[in-house]
Amino acid sequence: MHPFIAPSILAADFARLADEAAAVAGKPDRGADWLHVDVMDAHFVPNLTIGLPVVEALLRSTDIPLDCHLMIEDPDRWAVGYAEAGAHNVTVHVEAAHDPVALAADLRAAGARAGLSIKPGTPLEPYVETLRHYDTLLVMSVEPGFGGQSFMPDVLDKVRAARRMVDTGHLTLLVEIDGGINEATIEAAAEAGVDCFVAGSAVYGAEDPARAVEALREQVVRASPHRGWTS
Repeated sequence: MHPFIAPSILAADFARLADEAAAVAGKPDRGADWLHVDVMDAHFVPNLTIGLPVVEALLRSTDIPLDCHLMIEDPDRWAVGYAEAGAHNVTVHVEAAHDPVALAADLRAAGARAGLSIKPGTPLEPYVETLRHYDTLLVMSVEPGFGGQSFMPDVLDKVRAARRMVDTGHLTLLVEIDGGINEATIEAAAEAGVDCFVAGSAVYGAEDPARAVEALREQVVRASPHRGWTS
């Protein structure tokens, strides 16, 4: 088992998304584990990116599992469509979901893993019981809405708390982090207990994106030897 690296297409060339997905595929078991897709609606967050039609096109263009992060209003209405289209993991924001427990069940019934995301200023504790219904916890280490922001180390306290609950069996989920993850910050996130690392500019800003994925994974393995991971 190895740590997951999920390149974010928010940092890719939107005019060449199929090629950009291929650029991080790499060698078998060495390339991207997931392809992170940020869906923004200009309401829940100020930016506007892509929607379901582009996700459907990506699904036809790559075998890398899609990790769809929905930064949108009313995910209870729209999120299931991404699961039905074939996204592997569909993450919604607890700040936007009306009934996150029911939504998790709907996402799973539609064939996807269910993910729940929390903003940097949102505490973890009120949602621990809700997370029992989810497969993934996405901790935002920047304010959602824009790429290229600086990592916020204070959120690692939430990662550590989630890791303790997973390790003690209170929760069964994958801990993911998104925002400002690069070669300078990924080791701190790994030491705190992250399982899946979303990286945008650190991958797509590199001369060889597939090699950048491998290098980040190698850093995680070195930084968290107690996890028993391989690179």
